[in-house]
Amino acid sequence: MCTNYVPSAKASYLEARLGVLAAPDVSALAHVPEVFPGYSAPVVLRRGAAGGGLAVLRPAQFGLVPHWCTDAAQARDISRKTYNARSETAASKPSFRTAWAARQWVLVPMQCFFEPSWEDAPANGGRPTRWRIARADGAPFAVAGLWDRWTDPATGSVQGSFTVLTVNADGHTVMGRMHRPDEEKRMPVIVPPAYYADWLQVSPQQAMDFMRAAPAEDLVAAADPLVRASTPEAPNLSLF
Repeated sequence: MCTNYVPSAKASYLEARLGVLAAPDVSALAHVPEVFPGYSAPVVLRRGAAGGGLAVLRPAQFGLVPHWCTDAAQARDISRKTYNARSETAASKPSFRTAWAARQWVLVPMQCFFEPSWEDAPANGGRPTRWRIARADGAPFAVAGLWDRWTDPATGSVQGSFTVLTVNADGHTVMGRMHRPDEEKRMPVIVPPAYYADWLQVSPQQAMDFMRAAPAEDLVAAADPLVRASTPEAPNLSLF
C-alpha cells in the first residue's frame, strides 16, 4: 500500500529520458512536504489523448475519481478508496478498468513513501511506527499508476486524479517489515528509470510485465514518525 509520500516536483531527472514539459501550476505544489489522499500532486503522463509525443507533468488528485461518477458526493466517497489499485485486479475493477483499457498510465514522482511497521508495537502501546522507504542511493524515483478525468455535472469543472499501482511483496526483506503481521504485504510498483517512456506507452497486456516488486537491495527503510502539525493543507489543482 501507499497512503502517504513525499512528492518530487522536480522533473529534471525525468527530462533527459522523456522530454517532460511542466505545467505552469505544478510549481504551486513545490511547498507541499507530503502528499495524502485528497491532496494534489504532480504526475507524468503522455501528452495528447492518443499517446505518443512528449510527456507532460500535471497536478492531479491522489485518489482516482472514475469518469462515471454521477455527482461530487459519489466522487469524494470513491476517491477515499482508490488511492491504491491492486495490479492483479485493476483491469477488471469498475473504478480502474476503463483507465487500464485506455492506457491511461502515469508516473508518480516521489522522493520516498511511508508505511506502518508493527515491529515495535509492543513497546509503543500497541501502535505502529511510520517508516520511510526510499532508494538506497537517495535518488528520486517514479511509481506506476493510472489516471482518470471526471467532469462535475453540477459545475462543469474537470478534475484529474490518479491511483498508485501495487504488487504483492510477501517475503520482501524491506516491505515484509511493514503492515500488520497477519496482513498481505504490498508495495507500489517502482518503474526502473530506463523504462519510464516504455511504461507510458505500453499496451494493457504489456503493462503486467511491469508489475514487479523492486529488489530489496535498491531500497532503504528507517523509522520516521509523522508529525501532523507540520503537514499543511495542499492546494487542490488540476490541469486536466
